[in-house]
Amino acid sequence: MTPLDADAAKTRDLIDWLVARGLEGAGKEELLDGYCNMLVDLGVPLMRFHAAQSALHPVYGGTGYSWYQGKGGDYQTFEYSDEPSEVWQRSPLFAILNEDICELRERLVEQNEPSRFPLLNELREIGATDYFATAVTFDNPTHNSPRDAKKSVEGVLMSWTSNAPEGFGDRDLGMINAALPHLGLALKSASSTRVAQDLMRVYLGRDAGQRVLSGEIRRGSLQQIDAVIWNFDLENFTSLSEDLPGTDIIEMLNDYLAVAVDVVHSCGGSILKFMGDGLMAMFDVGDIDADARAALGAVTLLQKNMAELNAQRVAADLPVSNYTLALHAGEILYGNIGAESRLDFTVIGPAVNQTARIAGMHRSLGQRILISDDVARAARPCADELISVGRYMLRGVAEPKELFTVYNAGA
Repeated sequence: MTPLDADAAKTRDLIDWLVARGLEGAGKEELLDGYCNMLVDLGVPLMRFHAAQSALHPVYGGTGYSWYQGKGGDYQTFEYSDEPSEVWQRSPLFAILNEDICELRERLVEQNEPSRFPLLNELREIGATDYFATAVTFDNPTHNSPRDAKKSVEGVLMSWTSNAPEGFGDRDLGMINAALPHLGLALKSASSTRVAQDLMRVYLGRDAGQRVLSGEIRRGSLQQIDAVIWNFDLENFTSLSEDLPGTDIIEMLNDYLAVAVDVVHSCGGSILKFMGDGLMAMFDVGDIDADARAALGAVTLLQKNMAELNAQRVAADLPVSNYTLALHAGEILYGNIGAESRLDFTVIGPAVNQTARIAGMHRSLGQRILISDDVARAARPCADELISVGRYMLRGVAEPKELFTVYNAGA
């Protein structure tokens, strides 16, 4: 076999590997780590690889992956920013994005003057000899005008760095470029899967999002489970909304809901839905006894974290609010409800309705935390002291319910 044939065979091996990983649904980090290691195995003198990509995520606007020979890969996230940072504007990848160039190469051993890119000067100091960067776009590329630096890029910006004495050879760059479309397609598949998982988790909740992605998408597909329902609401939020500017109200609401969501998740619960200035959560961590103890553990943590948040807001001269919480346990139906064109993954059933009835008793009983006798029985023994506040007939419920509160519920 001639050297040319051997190089072609190696390129085919790399392409076949990328196609197989893409079809298998390999994650981004797994895919890129394997790709870099395979390049090295095939004789490419790769010292560093970097990939940057925009992200559809509520917290961060972009992701990066950096691989160094002998150290492996590192995944990064980058926060949203109204203006591109100075570091980003002085990077080679920014130049590719905004200077109407398809690729960029600098042979770092052949220039005496410092590079205009600080990153390349830093790489040269640690032994880099050659740098090559390009982009794979997922939309229809156009080079007629510079891209808007503030907008996200539908694609991946990538760079390869060598520390070989002569840098990359023609065969190395030939192999990299030949496999580039296949790498881009595999990355697009991995990115699409990750976006779907992130958005499903954020908008539907961790459990419901995973169920939908796993195929529970038919209207009327419901599962009957025993769980504890947790109804959280802010007190006097309507009156506060009339007195405060809209931006202050949104900031305040996000502060309080963030605390409640973090408490639910840290105790094993799932957020079912937001309802105005409140939320409904579910605890389904095992049998009903475990559910009840997890839900009451979340009550204790909520009291602590809400008190800390209010203290911080008072210190910052910001308006504060208190909350009410109702807990009930029982059978619920969990799944897809709605129309064929618009579904909601939620819960229904008598236990859900009774939780709402219990939540309506806060004002008349003067208690912010109300717990049904079903939860109290299931949670025994319980770390918190539950105090009975009496038996009551709830609207639409045939039998009286005894309600409890937590002794140290606070003011």
